[in-house]
Amino acid sequence: MITTIDDVLDAVGPRIRAMRTSRHLTLAELADTTGISVSTLSRLESGQRRANLELLLPLAREFGVPLDDLVDAPATGDPRIHIKPISRHGMTVLPLSKGATGLQAFKHVIPAGTLPTTPHTQVHDGYEWMYVLRGNLRLVLGEHDLVLPAGEAAEFDTRTPHWFGPADHDGVEFLSLFGPQGERMHLRASPQSPAK
Repeated sequence: MITTIDDVLDAVGPRIRAMRTSRHLTLAELADTTGISVSTLSRLESGQRRANLELLLPLAREFGVPLDDLVDAPATGDPRIHIKPISRHGMTVLPLSKGATGLQAFKHVIPAGTLPTTPHTQVHDGYEWMYVLRGNLRLVLGEHDLVLPAGEAAEFDTRTPHWFGPADHDGVEFLSLFGPQGERMHLRASPQSPAK
């Protein structure tokens, strides 16, 4: 168990290396996007250089994660507002709801510089709704290949072959609601204004 500041700082380098390799980035590519030299990044990852805010801030921004994730800070304060991100295929997923049943809400962040990949569709039970907050999201849904810009939404039965990812190198953020049992959102139309 990590108990001292030295232990916390010693663990930062391997964590940064793991984040970089999980995103398939070279040291040179990470240096280009953060402004930190290759030699400094290499020494930071190997433990020969101590982490400081000047190094951690651009790395957290590039990886799209909070500083707490880079230093593995313990949870503090009210646990209802502490979100534990999940990293998957270069994407950070933030669960916004608790529990494994019923509708589940997530925020997805794909950082700028993430390379668009070849779609590999999947199917499973459920129903999904997505809303793009920033950037352009590519959604492959059955025979359709769509690009959803910020402000657009999509909903679909997840038994339809589907895949989603970045449409370009600029990064994308979006919200999703998922009903594992096929639950659908109930949308209420806005009331009509009375006739004059």
